[in-house]
Amino acid sequence: MSIDREKFLIEEVKIAQDIIKRMATNSFNVKTWTITLVVATLLFKGNNNHICIAFIPLIAFWFLDSYYLQQERLFRKVHDWVVSYRLDNDDKLFNMNPVRFKCEVQSVLRIMFSVSTLPFYGSILIMLSVYFTIIYFKYFELLLKCIKLSQAGN
Repeated sequence: MSIDREKFLIEEVKIAQDIIKRMATNSFNVKTWTITLVVATLLFKGNNNHICIAFIPLIAFWFLDSYYLQQERLFRKVHDWVVSYRLDNDDKLFNMNPVRFKCEVQSVLRIMFSVSTLPFYGSILIMLSVYFTIIYFKYFELLLKCIKLSQAGN
């Protein structure tokens, strides 16, 4: 391996590793913001619609986190490609476009329901759903009484 090829390999690997690290940091920040915004919307006083609003940042950040995880996986493929390809070739220098590996990585929707993200966001979704049910239980109970009264009247 020539010295120039070795330098290019080292630089390309550093770039790929920096991108992977940035995607992992973005994923962590998204999780932090998810908790912050969901809790903040639950702290709003007034009518109980704030519970419904809490689902918006949850779903949005769940999708965004899955997108960052997909990008991280794509750039891991780029990293592996650079390491294996650069040993024998000098062309396609600094080609960090991950699109060519898109078919090798799961879609964002599949990642949303993978072991990597579902436990975190699913548990928040379950807690919000339980809270929603508790808050609106009196309305459900009233609705059931109205249904029973209407059936008894017929």
